[in-house]
Amino acid sequence: MASAITTLAADAPTLSAANTGFMLICSALVMLMTPGLAFFYGGMVRVKSSLNMLMMSFISLGIVTILWVLYGFSLAFGTDSGSLIGWNSDYVGLSGIGITELWDGYTIPVYVFAVFQLMFAVITPALISGALADRVKFSAWILFTALWVTVVYFPVAHWVWGAGGWLFEMGVIDFAGGTAVHINAGAAALGVILVIGKRVGFKKDPMRPHSLPLVMLGAGLLWFGWFGFNAGSWLGNDDGVGAVMFVNTQVATAAAMLAWLAYEKLRHGSFTTLGAASGAVAGLVAITPAGGAVSPLGAIAVGAIAGLLCAMAVGLKYKFGYDDSLDVVGVHLVGGVVGSLLVGLFATGGVQSDVAGLFYGGGLEQLGKQAIGVFSVLAYSLVASAVLALLLDKTIGMRVPEDDEVAGIDQIEHAETAYDFSGAGGGAAARSTPAPPPPAAGTDGKACS
Repeated sequence: MASAITTLAADAPTLSAANTGFMLICSALVMLMTPGLAFFYGGMVRVKSSLNMLMMSFISLGIVTILWVLYGFSLAFGTDSGSLIGWNSDYVGLSGIGITELWDGYTIPVYVFAVFQLMFAVITPALISGALADRVKFSAWILFTALWVTVVYFPVAHWVWGAGGWLFEMGVIDFAGGTAVHINAGAAALGVILVIGKRVGFKKDPMRPHSLPLVMLGAGLLWFGWFGFNAGSWLGNDDGVGAVMFVNTQVATAAAMLAWLAYEKLRHGSFTTLGAASGAVAGLVAITPAGGAVSPLGAIAVGAIAGLLCAMAVGLKYKFGYDDSLDVVGVHLVGGVVGSLLVGLFATGGVQSDVAGLFYGGGLEQLGKQAIGVFSVLAYSLVASAVLALLLDKTIGMRVPEDDEVAGIDQIEHAETAYDFSGAGGGAAARSTPAPPPPAAGTDGKACS
């Protein structure tokens, strides 16, 4: 008995300073993605609503952080209940966790795992905001964010990543968030815009990006931070899987950018900076669920397919008449679906697990599991998000008045302007100075729209 106890103790994980430091760096990289997203979205809208777009992303750092500490971590990663939700009273307020207590089965503290996952929770509702540009009350957005992470994100994170979660137990592969983050956010965006309706002037007025340099800066920050998002999701750096994911992240993003640019050159005759940035993000989205299961050659295929299909998808809003301002549906929903399903085709069985896809002799079983994960998260998020938006719209109202939307949401909601054209300052002190008329150019989504 004594020797058995000694063996078990020797085999138990011990705190790794290297893995802990690595994961703290990855957490910081993922945190940087939310300001990066703010720049990416902020540059794509018209100048009169650029600050509002920045704030819709940035406020998530405040709201979701507090809710995560109070109860979000417990709901997402606490002890499973019915395969649908978790709960652990020690995680409430993060008050019952020892400073060296390890996350079960790993060599990093619970605190490190909690803060890493927090950054995922922060950026997911921020992704939704791009679909709602120009027309949502900031107070309504704050309430929607709080309700949405509670009702949608925390449960879905448990389904996908929590021990006992039904998709986790089924064997759905989602390395870093294709379902829990991107499909979840993209479906939510579609649900909300179906409730709140189109922008004033949709399909009539020019709504071009006001600052493509900001878009490129944001895309670069997202690409940089995504290495932490993806490679860090293995929660350590001992066996090389995280390194493969790092390589695949770069490879797929490059392939998607090139595929998007090739498509828009053939379709529209130009290689645009907006297309390059959008294609890169599409590749990042698609490789997120798949990068721990595929080879670098597989990552090229995943990225190229996603870049092409997302470039084609962003124009669907004009065909079907839904106003997805910055193409969250076309990039995040479509890219997440593509990347998640391609796991069932390109998984080699030699990286994160021995599960092989169809092209590597694994048959259709994993593809079926991936499809269940994709469409269950899509359906739940779409319906739940639409219901939340409808409740808010019928109570406090989701949209600003039409006159305020036309005049510019920045001045109305934030009493500021992004750029000082008059020399009087851009903040509250300038309220007595008439705002300059908005330029004719405006915001809109992607180069291939």
